[in-house]
Amino acid sequence: MISEKRQETRKRTFLKGRIHFNKGASTMDCLIRDFSEMGARLELSETNTLPETFDLYIPQKEMTLRSNLRWRRGDAVGVAFAEAHKPASPEPAPATDPSIAILLRRIAELEAENAGLRSLIATMGTGSAKGPQLA
Repeated sequence: MISEKRQETRKRTFLKGRIHFNKGASTMDCLIRDFSEMGARLELSETNTLPETFDLYIPQKEMTLRSNLRWRRGDAVGVAFAEAHKPASPEPAPATDPSIAILLRRIAELEAENAGLRSLIATMGTGSAKGPQLA
């Protein structure tokens, strides 16, 4: 068993996150499994290409946290935040960088469009038994 070295306990979460690095040129999706004011445990498909320092964007909390890699194990990594954050952060960090803010807005637009198209496809399938068959 690994000894607990953290100053505070992390709360179990199931939050979607996005890792930004290379000055915003590279991104990776991740799942935030444990979270505290000081750090988090992330699950992602490729941990080898993750740099030592990156920005972690959490859409559901509308916040971006500067993160430092602490450990890697399989498909999980542990990170410490560069500065302790307050849960109710009034201004997310992407707003300070216009190019990231534009990209995040576009992603939100595309996700909304995708949801609308899925809804349309779902209603097309309920219209008749011989409607279009989608793979």
